[in-house]
Amino acid sequence: MADDNCVARLKRSARFDSLRHVQHNTAPDQTPWKPGARFFVPSIHLDELCKVLEKEGLSPRIDGGPADRSVSAVNTLERASEDDITFLANPKYSNRVKSTRAGAIITQEGGPGHDTATMIRCKDPYAAITVAIIAIHGYRKHPAWGVSDRAEIDPTATLGKNANIAAGATIASRARIGNRCTIYPGCYVGDEAQIGDDCVLFPNVVIYDRCELGHRVTIHSGTVIGEDGLGYAPKGEEWFKIPQAGTVLIGDDVEIGANSAIDRATLGATEIASGTKFGNVVVIGHGSTIGPNCLFVGLIGMAGSVTVGRHVTLAGQVGMAGHISIADNTRVGGQSGIHTDTKPGEEIFGSPALPIDRARRCAIAYQKLPEWTKRVKELERQLAELHQNMATEPDTRG
Repeated sequence: MADDNCVARLKRSARFDSLRHVQHNTAPDQTPWKPGARFFVPSIHLDELCKVLEKEGLSPRIDGGPADRSVSAVNTLERASEDDITFLANPKYSNRVKSTRAGAIITQEGGPGHDTATMIRCKDPYAAITVAIIAIHGYRKHPAWGVSDRAEIDPTATLGKNANIAAGATIASRARIGNRCTIYPGCYVGDEAQIGDDCVLFPNVVIYDRCELGHRVTIHSGTVIGEDGLGYAPKGEEWFKIPQAGTVLIGDDVEIGANSAIDRATLGATEIASGTKFGNVVVIGHGSTIGPNCLFVGLIGMAGSVTVGRHVTLAGQVGMAGHISIADNTRVGGQSGIHTDTKPGEEIFGSPALPIDRARRCAIAYQKLPEWTKRVKELERQLAELHQNMATEPDTRG
């Protein structure tokens, strides 16, 4: 289950867009690349990084080690080198701090120390490492193709300013592409589809006809938006296809992971509201409506005509029956199956999904079933033996 701190951290990370252009201390290294080597890597002094953290309200404090030490990458405790900065947010991994080779470690006040690394202590190491990743690595830089002459663009399509469309992309008739959009090779944007400004379609994304994307939408490789939903009418033992005449509407600032599929509605629209984020392999059935700022982790299966409120969190491998409502701020544990409506702010788990406290009790009881079965069989044996003894004993009553 995602906890309250995790949700808060995800909210805070949205503030860090202003860090995209943090200046670094050194120019890019022009050394030719070798296997395993790093190149074109900037660096930043720890005291400069602390100033950035301070601006984000994280109150950093350097504890031991030189403040002017430079780091050029963020890495894990296990893989970090002396040029890297790492972090400890979960006390579960405290025993790994001593063995790390990192040059700097971000951790909480009162956390473990290190013999050689510079410690940066702050109130929220997870938020701080997010700032560090943005400050040091920045966001993904896309290739600059302009509009490739090897892209297939219908003459009736409309392209916004500074469009960035790769070879092998296809833009169909009357499609509209917003300003500063990046469309990678193998993408298909169908007839009359509309894509807002600053969107990114990674390789082999398909946007079916008449679907609409808002601004700053990112869709990762292999995802399909607007394919036909599973709409068939039974006639005896046969199935007759129902035309899927609806569409898909996606709001602003939505990100959808790889190999996902969003069905178009039979009538009307399948809708995903602004700010919602999907992991990989998320399947949304036709006619469903998903509210703003939801988080679907991955391997999610949602049947048709489901209504999801705002700020709903679904962990991995959650499945949902059709025609139900998931209330605002519901949180659902991994591998849960939801068959009924939920209550606002409810935390549920299991299949069928139950309120978390009851689900935990059921899980404990389930683990004890073999022991209880053995005890019941023993009690049945003893009871049968008692009945047999009573039947064979003579009646001594007057």
